[in-house]
Amino acid sequence: MNALQIVPVTRRDIGSTVIATGIIKPSVGSEVRVGCRVSGIVNKLHVSVGDYINKGQLLAELDHTELEARYNQATASMKNAQAKLQYAKVDVERKRELSKESLISQNELDEAERAYDVAKSELEQSEANLDYARIQQEYTRINAPISGVVASVSTQEGETVAASFAAPTFVTIIDLNRLELWAYVDETDIGRINEGQQAFFTVDTYTDTDFEGKVTAIYPKAEIQDNVVNYVTILEIIDSQGKILRPDMTTTVTIFLEKKENVLAVPNNAIQREEGQKYVYVSQNDQIIKKQVKVGWKDKRYTEILEGLKEGEKAVIGDLDLLKELITNQIIRRQNDSTP
Repeated sequence: MNALQIVPVTRRDIGSTVIATGIIKPSVGSEVRVGCRVSGIVNKLHVSVGDYINKGQLLAELDHTELEARYNQATASMKNAQAKLQYAKVDVERKRELSKESLISQNELDEAERAYDVAKSELEQSEANLDYARIQQEYTRINAPISGVVASVSTQEGETVAASFAAPTFVTIIDLNRLELWAYVDETDIGRINEGQQAFFTVDTYTDTDFEGKVTAIYPKAEIQDNVVNYVTILEIIDSQGKILRPDMTTTVTIFLEKKENVLAVPNNAIQREEGQKYVYVSQNDQIIKKQVKVGWKDKRYTEILEGLKEGEKAVIGDLDLLKELITNQIIRRQNDSTP
């Protein structure tokens, strides 16, 4: 009898479900490949794979010698433009006074005013060039755009990076608090899936933990693998139970479709199938008897009993061959007891 388990037939809430496999993915915006916008030599890397970083934290520095020289050159050009503008301003004011007294021609005044306007424009251009040089110099310091964990480092100190057409990737950052689950639902079940439905899932590394989720989207385009049609169903991860989930972890997902309350139910492994019929073995008066049952809904743990059992009866769970053997022994004992 040690291999048997006796459980009471009780009432409980039970739901219709869809089972699917899935994979954890970074949600939109939670995985960022950080690069640089200028070319140069990598002077210093401040992070390594696995480091947790905060938004704005310094990740790497490029050699800024050339850009600093350009900044200094732009500063000198701006100062020169300021001096030219100051001279042009004094000159035009003086010639305006002389023009009032008809001591110079109108052409001379027009020429002075034109020179003033040109000097003013040159100063504005030189200020813009200085701003551009300053921004380019700031680009030599690469900062984290989001908080998260460094997933990969794609360059090393001393390497020369070129940013002529595309920004080369320095590090990849993933925010592990912004993950989602992609469940691959079979085409036969996808019609019953709707946004807002609750779900739970498990991952291989935390086999004893059920994580909560909620359906947020269903991709319209199917994914076909080995002639099997699946539709990607996106689930928001509601509660990580204090565990660390990581991208590309495989999952087993249970999506709850509907729910029945206060129904008679037994554990799934209490249902035995024999010759196309379903039975539950129950314990009565220290005897094991077999009862045919009619079942309804089934979820991950329990099966609804529509007919054949009453609340409070004791279902016997165990190997079918063992149960049959016990019943046979009971019959033999009864026969022996009735023999004079």
